[in-house]
Amino acid sequence: MAHITGSERRKARVRRSLRVAAKGRPRLSVFRSDKNIYAQIIDDATGRTLAAASTVDKDVKAAGKSGSTQAAAESVGKLIAERGKQAGVGEVIFDRGSYLYHGRVKALADAAREGGLQF
Repeated sequence: MAHITGSERRKARVRRSLRVAAKGRPRLSVFRSDKNIYAQIIDDATGRTLAAASTVDKDVKAAGKSGSTQAAAESVGKLIAERGKQAGVGEVIFDRGSYLYHGRVKALADAAREGGLQF
């Protein structure tokens, strides 16, 4: 049997509680690497990604944002909110994964709220 790391266990715990609280809302999932940050709005009922944005997108790169800063995370948050609105999503549940709600993750969430997503 494979060893399960603490971050995998934490991610599973967060997702389990989100599934109960979601009540049919799509999930705004965040992945943070050392160099970039990614966000997706996922409909778990159908297993489809409704909208996605990241620091590797041309729109964000053109603005000259480095992927590992809070400013870049804010621009990704605004972009995911805009793309979510275009996809007809107004209310989501925030999935921080195994990351603390701090720094770049918090900056992305705050910018997505300012952009019009409700969670």
